Amino acid sequence: MKTRSFGNATMYTFENKNGMMMEVSDFGAILYAIIVPDKDGNPVDVTLGYDTPEAYGEKTSGFGATIGRNGNRIGKAKFTLNGKVYELAQNNNGNNLHSGHDYYQHRMWTVKETTENSITLSLHSPDGDQGFPGNFDVDVTYTLTDDNEIRIDYNGVTDADTVINMTNHSYFNLNGHASGSIEQHELWMDADGFTPTDVELIPTGEIASVEGTPMDFRVKKLVGKDIDADFEALKFGGGYDHNWCLNNKGEFKKVIELSADLSGITMEVYTDLPGVQIYAGNYLVNEPGKDGVFYKKRQGICFETQHYPDAINHDNFPSPVVKKGEVYKTTTVYKFV
Repeated sequence: MKTRSFGNATMYTFENKNGMMMEVSDFGAILYAIIVPDKDGNPVDVTLGYDTPEAYGEKTSGFGATIGRNGNRIGKAKFTLNGKVYELAQNNNGNNLHSGHDYYQHRMWTVKETTENSITLSLHSPDGDQGFPGNFDVDVTYTLTDDNEIRIDYNGVTDADTVINMTNHSYFNLNGHASGSIEQHELWMDADGFTPTDVELIPTGEIASVEGTPMDFRVKKLVGKDIDADFEALKFGGGYDHNWCLNNKGEFKKVIELSADLSGITMEVYTDLPGVQIYAGNYLVNEPGKDGVFYKKRQGICFETQHYPDAINHDNFPSPVVKKGEVYKTTTVYKFV
């Protein structure tokens, strides 16, 4: 492990025996860079990002971000829990997105522990923080293994019933963050259903089959093959920006495979969570990023493992409620093969 200064924050760099590297900052618990050898052994940074902590603190794109207390959307920015209505910040067309303006990704986290291949960062979120009930203490551990895995473990406790739905918001481009569109990447996903939404991307409560729709990735296909199809969900999202209902049934399993057309890099995603939001960077417009690169539309793709969006307001969705004294525990892995 090596460290370097990152403005008023610190960047932690880890390297495995295969020459793969991971960089994590204590500002925002951000996964800053993932550097993977390509088919010719050349290092490729496969995640989008910014050069400075100031940019991470000002922007809301979520490059590499640790999202909490609740990732994704809550309709009308409110929910009822144990008979009490909780009002949240309205930061997305009258709805709540990624818990409002006071983002976890804009906060300094405490480095709890480091090893040669891992870092654990901690955050205390007080009762009422972002509008959610209960004191919540959470650890996020990033581990780089010699199997070319980046393992993200979330572990937290709350002293009151609350909503917890954390995720990582990295944007991936397996040809390299400076390489242009990800539409020629191939994607496979183990999901039979998705959650249709209204025009504001709030789920209707329906779970729809992907069969016969552009949402079907059960057979590997190009990300760009159907992304602009004449299909209501795609019109609402400007392309892929939707939650899929994974077939893992709460078990930690491989749910996604993404392969690049030029670098020869393939990434697998494993999780125990019931859903994943895939966002294909539809609204990136000349975003100034790392190394002087300006990111264009669809230059990165996110795999936000999660509970379904607005799950707290839909009894038929897996519940994002964590009870007082219960341990919130979930794991997501990005594996490069």
